Amino acid sequence: MMLASCGLQPMYAGGASGEVGRAISSVVVSPIEGKAGYLVRNALTDRLGAAGKSEARYRLDVRLDEKLAGMIVQSDDSVSRERRVMRARYQLVDLNTGAVILDDTADIDAGIDIVKSEYAVIAAEQTAQENLSQDLANQIVTRISGRLRQRSAAPAKP
Repeated sequence: MMLASCGLQPMYAGGASGEVGRAISSVVVSPIEGKAGYLVRNALTDRLGAAGKSEARYRLDVRLDEKLAGMIVQSDDSVSRERRVMRARYQLVDLNTGAVILDDTADIDAGIDIVKSEYAVIAAEQTAQENLSQDLANQIVTRISGRLRQRSAAPAKP
């Protein structure tokens, strides 16, 4: 009641059958290169609910850039902390018109402590990659939802 009086409305009003829910589920994600791309694409597909949908209205194209670099270097030139960075440049394309409705970037990073156990470091790097993939997908879906909400609220052009 209070939200309606101030002009705010829930983005996902109506759940999966609401305007934004239906639009989100009509987004198909193009393949993304590499292991990180595989992880990000799966996370996006899960969040969009577009797996196996044949009535695609939008296509999401993502270019992913991932870096792992030493962040803290000790006096003996050994690295004691790494930083994994994922950056995505993405475009949401309307399949009916070919128009790009959203062209944006998202990025996220995580720090990884380097310990004496090589196995522990590799496991930490992989876990960071998996977690960053999930978080990056969340950012992208949130921005897409906002854009699709704007489009559904905009008056139709004559």
